[in-house]
Amino acid sequence: MSKYIHRSHNVSVLIYHFVCPAKYRRVVFSEEVDQTLKDACLEISKRYEMQFLEIGTDNDHVHFLIQAVPKYGPSGIIRVIKSITAKVIFEKHPEVKKKLWGGEFWTDGYFISTVGKHGNEKSITTYVKQQGIEKEYKKLHDEQLRLF
Repeated sequence: MSKYIHRSHNVSVLIYHFVCPAKYRRVVFSEEVDQTLKDACLEISKRYEMQFLEIGTDNDHVHFLIQAVPKYGPSGIIRVIKSITAKVIFEKHPEVKKKLWGGEFWTDGYFISTVGKHGNEKSITTYVKQQGIEKEYKKLHDEQLRLF
């Protein structure tokens, strides 16, 4: 469960959903590899200010739901996770390295989405509009999706 993280100059609740495929979309996850991945992620959360809210595998890719502090940007978070987990998995499961032809564990790309603790984009927009002393919200910019 996510929580508010209080630091000296900010309070945050930043939650990210990452999807990371294995290299070549190979089916490399098994019960043993899943356990190694989970253990590695829990060790990462002890050393870095990021908490794994959920980890799920689906044969050839992994879903991570992660809460982190603003100090770590999304690309920094995923770089730490991919590098450490790949090292640990290759070390403990040499058969996985053979399936991947001795190369990298993860693909270079990933999917990322932010997750809101208190709702979606529409509910946050409504909340922002209701702020202020006289409840007069003045929209300065609105980026709409435009076709052509």
